[in-house]
Amino acid sequence: MTARPHTLVIGGTRGIGRTIVRHLAADGGVVSVIGRSQPSDIDGDPQVRAWTADVADAQALARALADVVRTNGSVSGAVLLQRYRGEGDDWAGEVATTLTATRQLLDWAGEHLQDLGSGKAVVVISSIAGTLVASEQPVSYHMAKAAVVQIVRYYAVAFGPSLVRINAISPGTIVKEESKAFYQDHPDLERLYRDIVPLGRMGTADDVANLAQFLLSDRASFLTGQNIVLDGGVSLRSHESLARRVSPLRDLQVARPPARKS
Repeated sequence: MTARPHTLVIGGTRGIGRTIVRHLAADGGVVSVIGRSQPSDIDGDPQVRAWTADVADAQALARALADVVRTNGSVSGAVLLQRYRGEGDDWAGEVATTLTATRQLLDWAGEHLQDLGSGKAVVVISSIAGTLVASEQPVSYHMAKAAVVQIVRYYAVAFGPSLVRINAISPGTIVKEESKAFYQDHPDLERLYRDIVPLGRMGTADDVANLAQFLLSDRASFLTGQNIVLDGGVSLRSHESLARRVSPLRDLQVARPPARKS
């Protein structure tokens, strides 16, 4: 009999992480969550257990990881979503939380992940801010998200002989449970986003969770070291074309039409 998948989710107490936890549990898997805050809405789910730890504290993280294995058994997959949300030096915070903790977690995963029926896989959540500039975010966020994608590539090669797959997801703007009210209160902004996204809607936390589930499954058994951009195609647009689309110049013909054949 194949054991149920056991997935470790770092940063799974809110936002996209919490949605991923719900998806994994609904799919019949065992889920262990490590986050800075204790979630209140998953305590009643017998398949989910949460630990509170600051991943920037290496010793606290190591203790939590050891307790996860003691309590729920071997881990077959992991999803890493942590980012710095403190009030101190954001550069040092991102380095500690997004980079150093990711390295610690991946080193641990390389030694402890077990194949429980769907292979061994890790998914790291990055952002399109790793390649594009999001002016609402600080430089530290951009640095961390760009670096984590290269970390994924490195570990894909290092993990290959152990048959551990690792991939990154880089979402664009995502509507999370916590941000639904904001967009409801700002319908003009939501309409703008829908207008510029080729698929005609905003991305949701469920979109990210569905992709993460695929990457964790054996359906992605030959996929590793990739960074999948999940933004509905908006980053494919030329910046000039995008600017015209949201301005009064959207219908201006700026390219010479092709010559007619005689």
